[in-house]
Amino acid sequence: MRHHLIAAAVMSLAATPTLAQDDLATRVAAAAEAVNPQVIEWRRDLHAHPELGFAETRTAALVAEHLRGLGMEVRTEVGKTGVVGVLTGGRPGRVVALRADMDALPVKEATGLPFASTATGTYMDETVPVAHACGHDAHVAMLMGAATVLAGMKDQLAGTVVFIFQPAEEGAPPGEPLGGAALMIQEGALKDPAVEAIFGLHVVPGAPGTIFYRPEGFMAASDRVDIALTGRQTHGAWPWKGVDLSATIAAIIQTINTITARTIDPTTTPTVFTIATIDAGVRYNIIPGEASMSGTLRTFDTDQRDALVARAQQAVRDTAHAHGAEAELTVRQNAALVYNDPELSAWLAPVLVEAAGEGQVEAASPPTTVAEDFSYFQGEIPGVFYHLGGSKDGVDPATSPPNHSPEFDVNEAILPLGVRTHVMTAVRFLERE
Repeated sequence: MRHHLIAAAVMSLAATPTLAQDDLATRVAAAAEAVNPQVIEWRRDLHAHPELGFAETRTAALVAEHLRGLGMEVRTEVGKTGVVGVLTGGRPGRVVALRADMDALPVKEATGLPFASTATGTYMDETVPVAHACGHDAHVAMLMGAATVLAGMKDQLAGTVVFIFQPAEEGAPPGEPLGGAALMIQEGALKDPAVEAIFGLHVVPGAPGTIFYRPEGFMAASDRVDIALTGRQTHGAWPWKGVDLSATIAAIIQTINTITARTIDPTTTPTVFTIATIDAGVRYNIIPGEASMSGTLRTFDTDQRDALVARAQQAVRDTAHAHGAEAELTVRQNAALVYNDPELSAWLAPVLVEAAGEGQVEAASPPTTVAEDFSYFQGEIPGVFYHLGGSKDGVDPATSPPNHSPEFDVNEAILPLGVRTHVMTAVRFLERE
C-alpha cells in the first residue's frame, strides 16, 4: 500500500507539464508526506546500524541500491565509501547538487529509543560504541526521500540533480590525510556533470519546523590543535630533580585561555580555543618525562586565525621554557569556514519559505562555532548550508540535548520538511534564468 501511495503522489507531479506553477509547493508537500513512512523506516534502520567515517559500507550500499532503483546513474566508492547519484532531467539545463553526510560518532547512545544503537566500531585502535549522535541518519533518509520525489519529476526537470552522500564528515579518521568532503572533491564528485551550485542541511536543536542560516560566514572553521611536551622524569616526591610537566600543562592551558580572551576583539568574530585532552603519566608517584594535549580552535576570520596560531605557538614554547620543558604546538584543519554565497543565500530565502511556510525561516541567524566540512564544497562552487530545528515537541531548544550528546535525537516530525527543502531548492534552482 505504501508504494502505491508514493507512486500516486509522485505521478501527480509527473503529470504536470510545468513545474513553475504556484501550486508546486503543495504538490511537493503531498509527495513528501507520501514518502515519509519510508523515510522514517530508513532513518530508524540507519540509526540502529551506525558506521564510523570511511566505514559506511552498509549505509552506502543501501543508498546506492535505492538510487539505482530510481533509474539514476550511480557512482560508488567516491572518496572510499561515498556515493554519487545523477538524475538527468527531461530537458537540458543547469546542474545542482544536494548533499547528505553518512558517518556516525564514537558515542555510547543513551536515548532509550527502541531502535537505539548497540553497534561498535574501531577508533584509535580501540573498540568503541558507535551512534548517530549528530543526526546524519536523518540527513541520509531525507535526501533518499528527496531523490524519490525528484525522480518522479524527472521528465519535467530542465537540468540535472546530483545527489552526494558523503562519508567522514566528522573529520578524517586517524591516519587519513583528508576527510570525506575533500576526498570526494579530489575524486571528482563535482564533475561529470560539472555542478554549478550545492545545497545542504543539518538537524540541530531548535523549534521543530524552523529553518535558520546566514549569508557569508555561518559555521566556524575548525582546527585540531596538538601540543607535544618533553620534560625530565622524576620521582613524585622529588619534583626539583626533574621537570614537572603537570605544572607546565596547567600553565599552558591558562596561557591559551588568556591570549584567546585578551588578544581577540570579542565584538568582531567569535573565537573559541579549547584544550580538551591531556595525556600524561602512568603512575601516581612518577612525574612523567613526556605528555601531550589536544584541543580545537574555532574561528571566522582567516587572518585573525593565523595571527592567533602564531601567538599561541610562541606563547606555548615560552611557557614551557619557563618551566624547563620543551613544547611544540601544531595545527591541522578539520573544516574550513562555512561561507554561504551571499547572492545564492538571498535567492534561497523565498524558496525555503515556500517549503517551510511564512515565519519559519530565519535568514539572518547568528554564526555558530560548530563546524562542517560542507565548507570544502563551497570552496569549489557557490553553495548554501542551512539548519533545521529538530527539538522534541514542547522541549525548549536551549535545554534540548545538543548534537554529539549521548541523548541527542531528532524529532521525526521534521523529516518531511527536509525532503521538501531539498526538492524545492533543486527544482527552483534548475528554473533560474
